[in-house]
Amino acid sequence: MAERMLKFINLPQQTPKKRAAEDRRQDFNEIYDSFEPAAAADQASRCSQCGIPFCSVNCPLSNNIPDWLKLTAEGRLEEAYELSSATNTFPEICGRICPQDRLCEGNCVIEKGFESVTIGAVERYITDTAFANNWVKPVAPVSERSESVGIVGSGPAGLAAAERLRSLGYQVTVYDRHDRVGGLLIYGIPSFKLEKEIVLRRWKWLEEGGVKFVLKADIGGTVPFSELREMHDAVLIATGVYKAREIGGPGAGLPGIVKALDFLITSNRKSLGDAVPDYHSGLLNAAGKDVVVIGGGDTAMDCVRTAIRQDAKSVTCLYRRDRQNMPGSLREVKNAEEEGVNFAWLCAPESFLGDDTVTGVRAVRMHLGLPDASGRQSVEAIDGSAFTVKADLVIKALGYDPEELPTAFNEPELTLTGWGTLKVNPHSFETSLPGVFAAGDIVRGASLVVWAIRDGRDAAAAIHRQFQAARQAQAAE
Repeated sequence: MAERMLKFINLPQQTPKKRAAEDRRQDFNEIYDSFEPAAAADQASRCSQCGIPFCSVNCPLSNNIPDWLKLTAEGRLEEAYELSSATNTFPEICGRICPQDRLCEGNCVIEKGFESVTIGAVERYITDTAFANNWVKPVAPVSERSESVGIVGSGPAGLAAAERLRSLGYQVTVYDRHDRVGGLLIYGIPSFKLEKEIVLRRWKWLEEGGVKFVLKADIGGTVPFSELREMHDAVLIATGVYKAREIGGPGAGLPGIVKALDFLITSNRKSLGDAVPDYHSGLLNAAGKDVVVIGGGDTAMDCVRTAIRQDAKSVTCLYRRDRQNMPGSLREVKNAEEEGVNFAWLCAPESFLGDDTVTGVRAVRMHLGLPDASGRQSVEAIDGSAFTVKADLVIKALGYDPEELPTAFNEPELTLTGWGTLKVNPHSFETSLPGVFAAGDIVRGASLVVWAIRDGRDAAAAIHRQFQAARQAQAAE
């Protein structure tokens, strides 16, 4: 091991080549190239193989990162893929969109002074290589089971659960209200971070493994929730959270102030070749406009970088805290700055200007105060610091809350938490309805894709345990 690993001392960190900012502004293609084999092996060899791998500890999926880095350094890529995919249903997706700077790479023990191992890029390289070499085989259960599970939602939580349950032999059907599989992976995340073919090939992979999909499904409408329960031995709700948080202040209802998800879905649908009247009408199109995005998370970063690619006249991001306290990936901030986005840190909107449509945002400068109950520093407005930012389009990227699921599914017996998420038993993932489970953002609240994958896998394991217990009880009678 000593010959191949611990090379961080004399081998500098190198990320995959990144396209020039001027070039990537012109299209929605991914901005990073893949590693060349030699470069991937070299970067993997920088791992220190530490006794307590904080990269794994701080990964929601507890990925065996040092082990597959070592296998990559040794050129044993098929084994590396097997190990990587053992804990992660979609490693090539996480390698592209996870905020590694806040998770695995940000907790790498060699980070200080030597720069962390480029874990995300190696993770992506391993699985892309596995697909290219046909090592990624469809799910093949050892034996079939008669029990049927219906999954509502084809986002990362639903798909991860579907793969786990199908691998155990269950008959799995996934229902989704959209016309494609993937949820926010398809419609919410721009292609420059995650090209849609990456998601679509996983859809095909799951179908080849025996997972059935019912798209444009109106659960709670044309398909009553009670009917869904009758069709399946268990139901898993994995719908995510999509209700945009609103913003107040005078003028907040002016035309030209739009929701982040509406903006991103329209852009992604256009890229997919769909008819998108709101884009062509200019309502959800940033071309030639002064754009202001409000928020500091990854959704806000997706919006500012999408607006740049739509040829906006200017793009400004208003965030009430500073760079170090923003919830999004700092890597994404750097990419956005390179592409021409202006960040107004410690600034919050106070009101919106305009008569028939928005023409500007009146903002006030903030300063950080004492920590609040959550441990984060509070923010307080600075008297007399108001200023105006010109805006023809304002995008609200303030996060998401759950929709009224009992109303949406016409199932009033579903119990909610005080936050509006579905209430589940934390050990069994079962809701207030027997045989109905829930996982992902609809339970956790808006969070990362990697957490949704973790929750989907854990929920699948819990459903399996319940079926196994039922079988054992039946056999004992």
